[in-house]
Amino acid sequence: MSTLVFLGIGGIGMSGLARYMKAQGCTVYGYDQTETLLTDQLTKEGIEVIYTASRWDYSPSYTPPSHWKISPHHTLVVRTAAIHDNHPLYTYFAERGFRVIKRAELLGEITAMKRALCVAGTHGKTTTSSILSHIMHGSALGGSAFLGGICLNYHSNIILDSTSPYVVVEADEYDHSFLHLSPEISVITSIDPDHLDIYGDAAGFQQGFDDYAALVRKAIVLKKGYSLHGSLQAVVYSYSVTEKADFYATNIRAEQGQLWYDLHLLDTVLESVRVGVPAMVNVENSLAAAAAAYLAGASVQDIRRGIETFHGVERRFNVRLAPSTQYPDMPVLIDDYAHHPTELQRTIESVRFLYPDYRLVTVFQPHLFTRTRDFMSDFAKVLSTADDLILLPIYPAREEPIEGVTSEALAEQCVLARPGCHARVMTKAQMIDYFGEKQGKNSVILMVGAGDIGEQVARVEKKLIVNN
Repeated sequence: MSTLVFLGIGGIGMSGLARYMKAQGCTVYGYDQTETLLTDQLTKEGIEVIYTASRWDYSPSYTPPSHWKISPHHTLVVRTAAIHDNHPLYTYFAERGFRVIKRAELLGEITAMKRALCVAGTHGKTTTSSILSHIMHGSALGGSAFLGGICLNYHSNIILDSTSPYVVVEADEYDHSFLHLSPEISVITSIDPDHLDIYGDAAGFQQGFDDYAALVRKAIVLKKGYSLHGSLQAVVYSYSVTEKADFYATNIRAEQGQLWYDLHLLDTVLESVRVGVPAMVNVENSLAAAAAAYLAGASVQDIRRGIETFHGVERRFNVRLAPSTQYPDMPVLIDDYAHHPTELQRTIESVRFLYPDYRLVTVFQPHLFTRTRDFMSDFAKVLSTADDLILLPIYPAREEPIEGVTSEALAEQCVLARPGCHARVMTKAQMIDYFGEKQGKNSVILMVGAGDIGEQVARVEKKLIVNN
């Protein structure tokens, strides 16, 4: 197909595919609900994007612009899972005989022609795949990548390498998307139940990963403590940061805000590897990435260099502010994407490890009504450990509200989980005003969630600089 239309192009996965197809010489158009920084960037790169102003109400007569050069014979339409069958643009294309596929199907078609190194799991897959991409791209093996976040080493969610057969892919379990992939090697970081609106229950979620693992041809790097069932064609290797495994870490230590560890790769040991982004969870992420790269054939020198020169991913434990000579009383401001209870726990543990004597102020925006409902008590158990907790209203994404599922209800659960927990709900404007007041030194402000809370971080940062 020489022309593609992406419905929901502003999503991180969709935008990466759109960029890739444009780089292949295709004409690319896009639609999304609202204009964002990412869609603005796509426009600057030569991709025309159209928008609708309303979240749920679309005009039945909404059609593509007349100047778009599209036809069923040479145009492929790609939609994100958020574009439902009743969306007028989907209806327009379907009724006129256009081929319409999901994002995962296109990604599967592209990666089937490559040697795919895939990273799956409930948590950590974006950072792990980004570290793996950085290792591979900087090695003699080379490699392209499709990432679920903006890798700060490349300021992009894709890496292009026309000379290498390798491609690193973030394997998304939502809507069974990862079943369209053809992995040669895969990391599986975790199989903690999520997306129960899709899988039904924990057993259904496990089955989804079992089905995915059966697709892997050569090797699976599985976090120790999880298991896979059914017939597998790949060899399964274990990894751990707490005990001996096929790939494991020892001598983990923090020194002057940096993290170091000894990396055990089967029969090889790399001593004193410095973690590029010093979060405890990145010891685990870099270990998993190193294991996959090692099995693919990357040298130990390239693996060390890749881990140590990795700059991180947007909204993955990004330290935006910290005390300095100019601002000695400045609080630490950390921006993170965690939106599942286990992710939150690991992020908070990283904060406590790096800043053991600091007061922790957590700002959390719950993502999805169903996820908040399904894990309400687990969220409360983790969030209540903060010294001060601010909850923003639930970010709905693709969902309609559910009666009784609110941030106020979550705040009540937090107080029940830890009596004395200081939890309250604020609007975004109230939260910004709160941080307009001078914050005490030796504090960490952790802004966390998968909705649009990331857009508020820069505003909080400005307030803190002015008032501290």
